[in-house]
Amino acid sequence: MTIRLFVVDDHAIVRRGIVQVLCENPEVQVIAEASDYAGLRNELKKHGEPDVLVMDVGLPGKNGIDILKALRDEHPKLKVLIVSMYPEDQYAVRAFRAGAFGYLNKASAPEKLLEALAQVVSGRKYVTPEIAQALIENLNTPEAAGAAHEKLSDREFQTLKLIASGKRLSEIAEELALSPKTVSVYRARILEKMAMGSNAELTHYAIKNGLVE
Repeated sequence: MTIRLFVVDDHAIVRRGIVQVLCENPEVQVIAEASDYAGLRNELKKHGEPDVLVMDVGLPGKNGIDILKALRDEHPKLKVLIVSMYPEDQYAVRAFRAGAFGYLNKASAPEKLLEALAQVVSGRKYVTPEIAQALIENLNTPEAAGAAHEKLSDREFQTLKLIASGKRLSEIAEELALSPKTVSVYRARILEKMAMGSNAELTHYAIKNGLVE
């Protein structure tokens, strides 16, 4: 049986590495690659749905979580495996809520990627012990008692991380393919939801909670 795959990552070298690992499975055929949502949509039109879509979270413009939500509406049967640089406790729960079948950190051993692929192809969710713990904690934590950043939308959370990494609003706008005015609105919402008054407070919070290095 041939397993038809799409790989979406905005870094060509990383994408090549993922393809090389996946192709260690002789049944795998990578039929398309893309660096962003527009490229993914074009490839879906050309080739139809793959058996599995392997995708990064941190994509330019429409990020992986937003893409997952769009794909859930447009291609409800598509199985998506997220392979990301972000630790499981930051994005995994959001990814599964958005419809992902699996989540794997890019720092994982190559054989874990093949293991995750096999699990997803079989129709089962791939959950690492770290993700299982995060999911359990998320279920057992009352919404009102959760961490302040859990109140944020996926786009607001992404904006918070970029603010905390020291990027200016103009740089954030360019990275997210948004207008500076829209980013300012997101920043205002973040400050309000987290009951903070400045970027310095946001940065301190993000570092303290391990959201940025």
